[in-house]
Amino acid sequence: MSSKVNETKLVFVTGGVLSGIGKGVTTASIAKLFQFRGYSVRIVKIDPYLNIDPGTLNPIEHGEVFVTDQTWTFRPVDDFQFKISEIDLDFGTYERFTGMNA
Repeated sequence: MSSKVNETKLVFVTGGVLSGIGKGVTTASIAKLFQFRGYSVRIVKIDPYLNIDPGTLNPIEHGEVFVTDQTWTFRPVDDFQFKISEIDLDFGTYERFTGMNA
């Protein structure tokens, strides 16, 4: 007896810390190829810049930023908040390639 099981598959794209070598475009391209085959895809980016707004980083160090339609409110402590709408440029690449919002 054969039953089709919906199993989650993971693909990891890794590389050095150098910005602009194509990790984001490679990831978005692989995701698009899976979409062409009828698969549902989700992209998760793990970035070492935790709790840092990429808009405040040097573009040489981190690359350009992508400005989203959404704004997130970040409150690290009481009575202090940031409104964030700039994220890593790779999210813009993911959005344009896959048609999904970042």
